[in-house]
Amino acid sequence: MSPEQYCQQKVAGSGSSFTASFLFLEPGRRRAITALYAFCREVDDVVDECADPDLAQTQLDGWRAEIEALFSGQPKHPVSRALADAIARFDLPKERFLEIIAGMEMDLQQNRYADFAALSLYCYRVASVVGLAAAEIFGYQDPKTLDYALDLGLALQLTNIIRDVGEDARRGRIYLPRDELARFGVPEADLLAGRYSEAFRRLMEFQLERAAGYYQRALAQLPQKDRRAQRAGLMMAAVYRALLEKIRRGGYRVLDRRASLSSPRKLWLAWNTWLRA
Repeated sequence: MSPEQYCQQKVAGSGSSFTASFLFLEPGRRRAITALYAFCREVDDVVDECADPDLAQTQLDGWRAEIEALFSGQPKHPVSRALADAIARFDLPKERFLEIIAGMEMDLQQNRYADFAALSLYCYRVASVVGLAAAEIFGYQDPKTLDYALDLGLALQLTNIIRDVGEDARRGRIYLPRDELARFGVPEADLLAGRYSEAFRRLMEFQLERAAGYYQRALAQLPQKDRRAQRAGLMMAAVYRALLEKIRRGGYRVLDRRASLSSPRKLWLAWNTWLRA
């Protein structure tokens, strides 16, 4: 199996809503974004699938060493070998990859966040940094596009957090800020037990409105001249905004189920966005 095939398999197995947008890219950019996303899946899986925190930390340290090897011209892992071409072609900095690893490492160090400022650092590392790297791959002329990419990454991660409240709680993780849980009168025990209430509905409405605000802010910052180049990111935004709307219409039932869109719906949203961008 070639490095490219390995990355394709890794991405396909993730079932991510992002992958619909990859289909519309020209081959070189598609290979690069697939390799980037495969890297994200690899380091995320270390945290999600390894029950021993010490072993997970060792594996993340191994990925740091692999990134150093990649930027020294000696990659060994199929994903880093696939990334070598993307790094050379799109001038992706090493710091982006190390920041992503640091974000995943936060999941080993903490499972609660005191406030939104603390959560924002996590979102920046695991999502906004990915958005910045993706923007480089998609291409841009105006540096303001990086501001768009940063806020879009934050919006996408906030959507993931909203969608996965119940699933994360069952893993012992609560990403909703503690001060906001207290403000809306939602005890952690309710999340852990999957218990709904009017207070929980109001809390989730607040979370959804904040995520929607970041989408609006991101899209407002994207320069017109870069809209066509950044169409893949716009497709991701369209799919995830539709997911937010589904969660809202479903009454914020995210404790005992995982909201999702069908593959045809995601492809339609991606295609429609591609045509309009």
